[in-house]
Amino acid sequence: MFTGIIEETGIVEQITRRRNSIDLGVRADLCARRLKIGDSLAVNGCCLTAVSLRTTQKRRRVHFDLLEETWRRTNLQFIRPGSLVNLERSMTTNARFSGHFVTGHIDGMGRIIQWERIGHDHLLEIQTTPQLMRYIIFKGSIAVDGISLTVAKVQKQSLRIWIIPHTFEATALRTRKVGDHVNLETDLLGKYVEKFLRYRIRSLH
Repeated sequence: MFTGIIEETGIVEQITRRRNSIDLGVRADLCARRLKIGDSLAVNGCCLTAVSLRTTQKRRRVHFDLLEETWRRTNLQFIRPGSLVNLERSMTTNARFSGHFVTGHIDGMGRIIQWERIGHDHLLEIQTTPQLMRYIIFKGSIAVDGISLTVAKVQKQSLRIWIIPHTFEATALRTRKVGDHVNLETDLLGKYVEKFLRYRIRSLH
């Protein structure tokens, strides 16, 4: 479980395709500290398992073993060596809880259709599928590439979010552009409510 508060941006250093998986190596200066093999780390919002750690005097690198399905269903398929990715360690029971409950299980991708600076802030508009839009509400929470954000406007096929300067500078959003794909995880509560109501309605018939 994560909070959607990004701890640092990692740098993709290695992408190696194997027969049934992809070896992804990410430089992580902060998040690699005290990380152990088998620990979870959110990479652009995807919950991944650290399978090896390589440390030198100058840098720390975490390696992940990605299934083809994870690669295909997320925007990790578009990264290249040198790409920035958002990183967050899994939450602990004694930590302060900031963002919102983020599972690290990506629901789908969206495409940036508007991304511009307005005053000190940035306006981000993302187009996505009807299957995801059904769970997105005005002032609700959503994780975009693992970042806990608040929905400012809901339209038929897209959502708008205001990005403050700190979030812009502290995350990989600063490298995004119109046309790029982002990982989306909608609020977990909406999914449970929908399922409860569906079963409730069925039981009444």
